[in-house]
Order: sequence, then C-alpha cells, then structure tokens
Amino acid sequence: MQHYQILSALLTYPEPDLVAALPELEAGLTVPMRARVASLLAHLAENDLITLQQEYVQTFDRTPSHSLHLFEHIHGESRDRGQAMVDLMEEYKKHGLEMCPDELPDYVPLFLEFLSQLDSEEAAGRLLGDAVHVLAHIGRKLAANGSIYAGVFDALESLSPVQAEELSEPPVKDMDEALETFGPGVDGVEPLLKPASNGPQPINFYPQGTHRAARAAA
Repeated sequence: MQHYQILSALLTYPEPDLVAALPELEAGLTVPMRARVASLLAHLAENDLITLQQEYVQTFDRTPSHSLHLFEHIHGESRDRGQAMVDLMEEYKKHGLEMCPDELPDYVPLFLEFLSQLDSEEAAGRLLGDAVHVLAHIGRKLAANGSIYAGVFDALESLSPVQAEELSEPPVKDMDEALETFGPGVDGVEPLLKPASNGPQPINFYPQGTHRAARAAA
C-alpha cells in the first residue's frame, strides 16, 4: 500500500529529502493517482525550498480550516476529541506503530503512514472510510482557497470505499470543561490527552450528534 506512504510524504513539511525523492514518489503512484497530484509534484519540483516552506506554513499552520489534525474538524476542543485521540493511539499501538513524543495521533501524514503499514488494502480501506468525511472536508477547504495540496485529498477520497459526506462545524471549546477533563497542558492552558472514560472505545470520526443519528438510521 505504497500510495498511502507517498501521499503521507507529500503532506509533510518540505525538506531537501522530500524534494530529492519527488521522481521516486511520482513513479510509485498509479497513473490516475499521479494525475490528481500532478500540480503539487510539479510545484514542489519547480520552486525553491524557502518558498515551499513558507507556503506550507501559511497553508496548514496559519489557516485553521486547513488543519492537518483530523479531530480538530470534528470535535473542536470538546472532551470527545481527547477520547478520540486516546482511542486512535491505542489502535496504533495495537498494530505496532511507534509515535514520536511530539506527534498527535490525528495528524494526517501519521494516519496515512499507519494505513500503509496495515496487513491488507481492505483493512486500510475500512479506516480510510471512517476518516474520509474529514479528509474530504479538508480537501474542499483547500480547493476553495486554490491550494495545490487539495489534490492529495482528492486522491485519498478516490481510494475510499465510502462516499464522503458533509461535516458540521466542530463544537466551540469549553475551556473549563476541557481543563477539568484533560488537565492543563505543558503551557498551563491547553488540555492534555487523558481518557474521559475507562476501557477502549470506537474511534469517533464524527461529531457526537451526527454519529448518533447515523447509528439510529442504520
């Protein structure tokens, strides 16, 4: 499942190693997949590194609607986000994926790296199908702002066995509730990730109300 690994690499902060590997990354994609990310591949190859890095920071770090953290788009800073993070970390551990200490589990490149390490395309497809609604949401925001990175999310949507649905806006953060649930962060303000309940839970890629409605309709 090399395509997930390649798409993961294309969403990382541009470094010399990434630019040097572009021909190899392009060669590893199918023709339809290559067509979806052709503009990004060309842009990365044709522009200087400083420009690429500035564009990346502006696109993903300074534009919240383009955030590469999946659960920001679903749960905002509600307590559901913390539990979803914990559940996803447990899923990674179960499959032997080691995270760096400074990584959050819902970071899209990390999630795609995880999919690339699963035993089968079917297993990867199940998790991609759960997350595709969020990925497509990010892709639509990028496309609306004319970002060349939108093609990566278009490619991911094409791989999904599930058709993406529209997302509602995430809940507004209730800081008092977040601090009570997750505890203060290293800066004394932001909540850390602590389980809100005991035992493993299904990974929640939906706002809580939407998820309940979907289950009721099933």
